[in-house]
Amino acid sequence: MRFVAEIRATTWELTLAGVVVLAPSEVGVEGESISDEQKAVLDAVQRHRIDLADRVVVVNPGGYVGESTTREIAYARAGGTPVSFTHAL
Repeated sequence: MRFVAEIRATTWELTLAGVVVLAPSEVGVEGESISDEQKAVLDAVQRHRIDLADRVVVVNPGGYVGESTTREIAYARAGGTPVSFTHAL
Protein backbone atom coordinates (compact mmCIF):
# COMPACT_ATOMS: atom_id res chain seq x y z
CA MET A 1 0.00 0.00 0.00
CA ARG A 2 1.31 3.45 -0.90
CA PHE A 3 1.23 6.54 1.28
CA VAL A 4 0.87 4.74 4.62
CA ALA A 5 2.24 7.70 6.58
CA GLU A 6 -0.07 10.11 4.77
CA ILE A 7 -3.09 7.87 5.35
CA ARG A 8 -2.24 7.64 9.06
CA ALA A 9 -1.91 11.44 9.28
CA THR A 10 -5.21 12.02 7.48
CA THR A 11 -6.93 9.40 9.67
CA TRP A 12 -5.62 11.12 12.79
CA GLU A 13 -6.68 14.58 11.57
CA LEU A 14 -10.20 13.42 10.68
CA THR A 15 -10.57 11.49 13.94
CA LEU A 16 -9.59 14.55 15.98
CA ALA A 17 -12.25 16.46 14.02
CA GLY A 18 -14.84 13.96 15.28
CA VAL A 19 -15.10 11.84 12.14
CA VAL A 20 -15.39 8.06 12.41
CA VAL A 21 -12.76 6.77 9.98
CA LEU A 22 -12.83 3.40 8.21
CA ALA A 23 -9.30 3.32 6.80
CA PRO A 24 -7.74 0.62 4.62
CA SER A 25 -5.99 -2.15 6.50
CA GLU A 26 -2.23 -2.13 6.64
CA VAL A 27 -1.55 -5.74 5.80
CA GLY A 28 1.33 -8.04 5.15
CA VAL A 29 4.98 -7.82 5.81
CA GLU A 30 7.03 -5.27 3.90
CA GLY A 31 8.57 -6.88 0.83
CA GLU A 32 6.24 -9.87 1.01
CA SER A 33 3.49 -10.23 -1.56
CA ILE A 34 -0.06 -11.35 -0.86
CA SER A 35 -1.86 -14.11 -2.71
CA ASP A 36 -4.66 -13.54 -5.21
CA GLU A 37 -7.09 -14.98 -2.69
CA GLN A 38 -5.91 -12.60 0.02
CA LYS A 39 -6.18 -9.67 -2.40
CA ALA A 40 -9.76 -10.67 -3.23
CA VAL A 41 -10.66 -10.71 0.49
CA LEU A 42 -9.04 -7.32 1.07
CA ASP A 43 -10.88 -5.85 -1.93
CA ALA A 44 -14.22 -7.19 -0.65
CA VAL A 45 -13.59 -5.75 2.82
CA GLN A 46 -12.70 -2.37 1.31
CA ARG A 47 -15.91 -2.35 -0.75
CA HIS A 48 -17.84 -3.08 2.45
CA ARG A 49 -16.13 -0.10 4.12
CA ILE A 50 -17.23 2.04 1.20
CA ASP A 51 -20.81 0.74 1.57
CA LEU A 52 -20.77 1.88 5.22
CA ALA A 53 -19.22 5.28 4.49
CA ASP A 54 -20.93 8.66 4.26
CA ARG A 55 -18.06 9.78 2.04
CA VAL A 56 -14.72 8.54 0.76
CA VAL A 57 -11.56 10.62 1.19
CA VAL A 58 -8.79 9.56 -1.19
CA VAL A 59 -5.30 10.26 0.13
CA ASN A 60 -3.41 11.02 -3.06
CA PRO A 61 -0.16 12.98 -2.59
CA GLY A 62 0.96 14.55 -5.84
CA GLY A 63 -2.42 13.69 -7.38
CA TYR A 64 -1.48 10.00 -7.74
CA VAL A 65 -4.34 7.50 -7.88
CA GLY A 66 -3.51 3.84 -8.52
CA GLU A 67 -5.53 1.10 -10.19
CA SER A 68 -7.14 -0.31 -7.05
CA THR A 69 -8.08 3.14 -5.81
CA THR A 70 -9.51 4.02 -9.22
CA ARG A 71 -11.78 0.94 -8.98
CA GLU A 72 -12.78 1.91 -5.43
CA ILE A 73 -13.63 5.45 -6.55
CA ALA A 74 -15.82 4.07 -9.34
CA TYR A 75 -17.50 1.70 -6.86
CA ALA A 76 -18.19 4.54 -4.41
CA ARG A 77 -19.59 6.83 -7.08
CA ALA A 78 -21.76 4.07 -8.55
CA GLY A 79 -23.27 3.63 -5.09
CA GLY A 80 -23.81 7.37 -4.66
CA THR A 81 -21.06 7.87 -2.07
CA PRO A 82 -19.32 11.24 -2.47
CA VAL A 83 -15.58 11.14 -3.11
CA SER A 84 -13.06 13.84 -2.23
CA PHE A 85 -9.28 13.98 -2.57
CA THR A 86 -6.53 15.32 -0.33
CA HIS A 87 -4.66 16.66 -3.40
CA ALA A 88 -5.85 17.98 -6.75
CA LEU A 89 -5.86 15.50 -9.62
